[in-house]
Amino acid sequence: MDSFYKKYGLKEVINASGRMTILGVSKVSESVIAAQRFGGEHFFEMAELSIQMGAYLAKLLKVDDVQIVSSASAGIAQSVAAIIGQGSKYHVYHPYTETIVKREVILPKGHNVDYGTPVEVMVELGGGKVVEAGYANMCTPEHLEMMINDNTAAILYIKSHHTVQKSMLTVTDAAKIAKKHNVPLIVDAAAEEDLFKYINEGADLVIYSGAKAMEGPSAGMVIGQKNYINWVRLQEKGIGRAMKIGKDNILGLVQAVEDYLNTGSESGESMRQRLEPFVRSLNTIANLSAEIVQDSAGRDIFRASVKVADKKSAKEVIAELKQNAPAIYTREYQANNGIIEFDVRSVNAAEMKKIIDRLKEIMRGV
Repeated sequence: MDSFYKKYGLKEVINASGRMTILGVSKVSESVIAAQRFGGEHFFEMAELSIQMGAYLAKLLKVDDVQIVSSASAGIAQSVAAIIGQGSKYHVYHPYTETIVKREVILPKGHNVDYGTPVEVMVELGGGKVVEAGYANMCTPEHLEMMINDNTAAILYIKSHHTVQKSMLTVTDAAKIAKKHNVPLIVDAAAEEDLFKYINEGADLVIYSGAKAMEGPSAGMVIGQKNYINWVRLQEKGIGRAMKIGKDNILGLVQAVEDYLNTGSESGESMRQRLEPFVRSLNTIANLSAEIVQDSAGRDIFRASVKVADKKSAKEVIAELKQNAPAIYTREYQANNGIIEFDVRSVNAAEMKKIIDRLKEIMRGV
């Protein structure tokens, strides 16, 4: 492994930040690698591969149909384009034509976040126009409903730790409003772990990342009602062409979903147990105070939360952790409050020791 890093001039990375796109998201299993290899070594009729793999996933997920896409972001853009075009082949070739005026996509204001790119960029790429509902710290069903008009194409709900969590309507709330006005509800659940929940709560289309909770390759999938999925699939001949996914990652994603449904992901309790000795070691380091905390969005994910003494800022420690090889990446969302979080889902015991050793070096200088 070291020779590979040396050959290409790359820096080894310890990913204690979570399933982050900037670090390649997640590691894949041997079974996923085997599926990708099979895909890479064989030819397929790509249109048929897309349909058949979607049908296979649909049976596993108990939905009408599934379209595999290159990423969750592509899923947003292609889903928006699909709902606007409604199966029109003219729209596929002219996605931004002014003859279509029904382009408004209603989004709770607290969901219009930057997750690596702004949500509204993906909506606009799909030809939609974002209309915000509610306020940054509140969106009720009434706020959502009052924004619906004759130009409303869809409602988009972002289920993510990036979004505002307090005083926000639920997916079920949004689904009731959507059905009342016969407007499709799209849920972006990119990193969410439950592959059944949001369809069961009334969403028409749900988007997942293949590389996050499921630890698959760079890929995504849109699941939901048959007619809507057909419209999404049609986008492969339009804007989806620039977002196409290869045969190896299609097969790898299907294997990852199957494995995930069979074995699940690491439980919160397992994370807690692995974190306990790590946190004890952190608390032996001068000017650091550590505890185990749950994910702020309520997911079954536990992390080490480390408070840095005032003599050295959390931002300075974060920067120093990245400097050496291996570069150690952490969750930086609370750095302005003097807190660093360590997500250990992709961190083994040997890497935890490297983190401890590096923090001891850094904190000696305080």
